[in-house]
Formats: sequence, C-alpha cells, structure tokens
Amino acid sequence: MIVSKRNFSSRSGATLIEVVIAVGVLAVAVPLVFGALAESGESGMSAEAETRCTWMVPACMEEIRASRDGRPQFFTPTSTGEAFPAAGDVWALAFSSDGRVVGRLPKEIYEKGTSELSGRRIYYVARIRSSATGESSAESPMLGIHISVEYPVASPAGKRRKIDFHTRMP
Repeated sequence: MIVSKRNFSSRSGATLIEVVIAVGVLAVAVPLVFGALAESGESGMSAEAETRCTWMVPACMEEIRASRDGRPQFFTPTSTGEAFPAAGDVWALAFSSDGRVVGRLPKEIYEKGTSELSGRRIYYVARIRSSATGESSAESPMLGIHISVEYPVASPAGKRRKIDFHTRMP
C-alpha cells in the first residue's frame, strides 16, 4: 500500500490581510443594508401619512368651520376674522391609523408625545393655527390657516416629521 504525502507547503487558510479586507467589507455593507431598511420604513410611514391627510385635513377644516358657527366639537368658538388658537394654547387633533378623529390633544401631551388618547391608539396629530394674512376687506378679514399633520405622535413635538397644508379663509 502506497500512501501519498500531502504537500503542507500550500496555503490552506486565509491570510491576515484577507481577513482584514473581509471584515472591512462587512463593516461597510452591514450599516448600508440596515440604513436602507430603516429608510424604507420611514418611506412607508410617509406614504401612509400622505394618504391619511386626505381625511385628516378636511376634518380639521370642518372643526374650524364649526368653531366659526359656534358649535365646535373639540375647540373653543371663534368669530369670523378672529385668529386662533389663543396665545399659549395649542389646537391639536389626534387621529387613528385610518385617519379618524380620536379627540383633542391637550398642549402638554401634544408637546411631550403619546401613543394613546382616552384608551384609543393614535398615530397622527394635526396642529391647527391661523395668522393674519394682511389681505382683507371691511366685511371679511382673511386669515391664513396652517395645518401640520405630524407623525409619529409618540415622539416629542420637535422631533416629529410634518406635512404642512396652507389655505385662507375669512
């Protein structure tokens, strides 16, 4: 029986430089993959928020009209040409994941963030405010209406992503 001897002089493993290069490639590739995954999640949230805005903004405008007519559901009554909210107050409506109004968000909860209101889960908040436009006539002063749909509502107000809507009304 003849047994052949192995040639142990040939390489059977990786050199240190090959290992360093492989680790370097992984160090660059792994964060890129996780970054792409995170960005796709944020894009999904943005797309959902933009879709829900078609229900949320009209609900906010209806509350403004109801306030003008003296029958608001969530805020104080206002008169034509009167800016809102009052100094130091926040008009904020909380919305569910499907874009339905859950209720008014008090200023302190709006600022710090929450994920529930009255035992119901909330996903979006719409902040409503007005300002004088400088365009008005004697019978109907115009106000600029600013509605910001913000998400995720569990984050503090300064860290939320926002979609802004602007219009005018008497």
